[in-house]
Amino acid sequence: MRHRRQLENDAQNDASVLVGVPKPAMAGEIPFVQRLTCTIAEAFEVGGGGRTTLYELIGEGRISTTAVGRRRLVLVQSLLSLIESNRSPVGLA
Repeated sequence: MRHRRQLENDAQNDASVLVGVPKPAMAGEIPFVQRLTCTIAEAFEVGGGGRTTLYELIGEGRISTTAVGRRRLVLVQSLLSLIESNRSPVGLA
């Protein structure tokens, strides 16, 4: 019984990935603004821009990254700082 229930849960999780439905937050998950790093994919999703623009900003040094092994991670604070510096003042939109 337990094995069948686990298989059903795995199938539901796989289906949510296929249709793009986000998985529910896990109990120990850290909120994005409190994280130290994020993946390139998470960074362009949060920033609302495209992948090419993100890589250009990284190349210009406006967004900081770090490497962990062969994996490139974006420093969340640099991403948030960029977004904050480009924000228009309230009422001037």
